[in-house]
Amino acid sequence: MTLMTPRRRHAVILAVAPLALGAVLAACSSGSSSGSGGSSAAGGSAAATSKEPQTIHFTYTTANANETYYQTLAKDFEAAHPGVTVKTTAIALTAADQTIPTQLQAGNGPDVFWVNAGSGQQDSIGQLGRANLLLPVNAATYANIPASEMAGWSLNGTTYGVPTSTQALGVIWNDALAKANGANVTADSSISDIAAQCPAVAKKGKSIYGLAGSIPQNTGLMTADIATSTVYGPDPNWNEDRASGKTTFEGTQGWHQALQAVIDLNKAGCFQKGAAGAGFDALTNGAGQGQLFGFFAPGGATKDIMDAAHGAVKLTALPMPAPQGVKTVLTLSSNTGLAGNKATKSPNLVQEFLAFSVSPEEAKKIANAQGSIPIGSPSTSDLLPQYEPIIPFIEAKNFLPFGPDAWPNAKVYDALGTGVTGLLTGQKSVDDVLKSMDQAWG
Repeated sequence: MTLMTPRRRHAVILAVAPLALGAVLAACSSGSSSGSGGSSAAGGSAAATSKEPQTIHFTYTTANANETYYQTLAKDFEAAHPGVTVKTTAIALTAADQTIPTQLQAGNGPDVFWVNAGSGQQDSIGQLGRANLLLPVNAATYANIPASEMAGWSLNGTTYGVPTSTQALGVIWNDALAKANGANVTADSSISDIAAQCPAVAKKGKSIYGLAGSIPQNTGLMTADIATSTVYGPDPNWNEDRASGKTTFEGTQGWHQALQAVIDLNKAGCFQKGAAGAGFDALTNGAGQGQLFGFFAPGGATKDIMDAAHGAVKLTALPMPAPQGVKTVLTLSSNTGLAGNKATKSPNLVQEFLAFSVSPEEAKKIANAQGSIPIGSPSTSDLLPQYEPIIPFIEAKNFLPFGPDAWPNAKVYDALGTGVTGLLTGQKSVDDVLKSMDQAWG
């Protein structure tokens, strides 16, 4: 992930924001393991009268020790289901692709666990579902969740998991810092509008956008967000068309537009100097020095930085702008959540746990802790203040899932990310990148 910048009083958070920013950008600090025993008091719940075991094991990931929302979920479930125990184990986010699939395949996996939607990672619905390791989810469990948020949670017509929060993907923006330097970017701005402002900002030694150009996840996120408007806006079923062979990346005008938009932003000086070779540290340093106004990131990053700044900075989440003449469509990704183990001895209890996790009260509690958007088509009144700029998009239902969530493997996204780096250096053309993506699709 990537994040944000301070405002006029950036000196106040010089020592704080880089640390928080680095932690979220890397999203990989070590997690601790813990067992959370629940109340064993007798109760009259449906679960307590079941013959199946009333203890389940829940494994979740954490990027830092301050993330406790899944542990809170487990405790809330115990409180609502007397006689039930949820034993929790926290693992590092970076360990999920190895730990969870390995345990499931060995027959000693948890009853319920953190998982990715789609098929792009080892710990994902597609990969684990094809291996016949997942418990099918009852339709009643996700009845209150819109189809757009359930994208990527089914395989061959069977649903195997539920998301636990929704992230608005786009730009994390420091409006006060931008305006103090003569830049004005809103949710309605086009890429042409922004590119026109970049030269003047660059002359001041600052940049409208920070980009970790050597990190495929960052360049890929930026470009795929543009494609939400240029590709998936005109054809929401583009992924299905690509899978059936009806279209290709190279043969789609919208993909050419998305990559050309990146080139246009780069030529206009919208990214910091040396962006093509930059890592996350360049964003951290740029943020700490007040040189960058925005980053490409999930909206939850706003909370991490604002919390670390103790009120010294105000950030907002903006949609990724579209090229001139193209309708801007917001990207909403509900690609992380929970699934059940097919081998669990407590399938009914696991179903109850999954349903409880997406209940309105718990969904809002998890989202507020993450700085994300509650699952289940919430009222815009439930959104945190930093999401005010995207409220019109949500109210108008002008949003779509993150396209790569439904791609068949991680190689396609990597081809996009590394290809965009080649565009920045001039070593690759738009056609080169799109051809490599078609080859990676298989």
